[in-house]
Amino acid sequence: MSRIFPALALMMGLSFFSACDQNRVFEEFQGMPSIRWTIEDTVSFDTNFEMEGNTAFVAIRYNTDYDYHNLYVRYFLNDSVSQNVEEKLVNLQLFDPKTGKPLGDGFGSTYTLYDTLPLEHPGQSISFVQYMRQKELKGIEAVGFKITRN
Repeated sequence: MSRIFPALALMMGLSFFSACDQNRVFEEFQGMPSIRWTIEDTVSFDTNFEMEGNTAFVAIRYNTDYDYHNLYVRYFLNDSVSQNVEEKLVNLQLFDPKTGKPLGDGFGSTYTLYDTLPLEHPGQSISFVQYMRQKELKGIEAVGFKITRN
């Protein structure tokens, strides 16, 4: 009896975590080797996706060394022949502007924030550039792209 309860709890825990990922279609991160996002760095993801029935997210993994409360990111969505079909500037709030508290999920000094992208077209690839008009942004550890089923 004493061995059954821990095994049952472990199986329930594993099924809970696997259930959280059932709607994920795609998710990938690209790390910043120097934990800085320079103005020259373009982060790109190749994935063929439809927007009907799906939601797209940009993800930013950052730490408390980041100097600002927000992050402007421009995305470029390309079709299968690398033609730009959509481009927008999005403003991501990484820290509460009044309290300075990180708004993403995390622990220690590293956090990850997911924010919905207002994509209107299907695409073959998507690229992100930082648009803060700073040569480099310290504290940005990785940029990610995620697609989930609605």
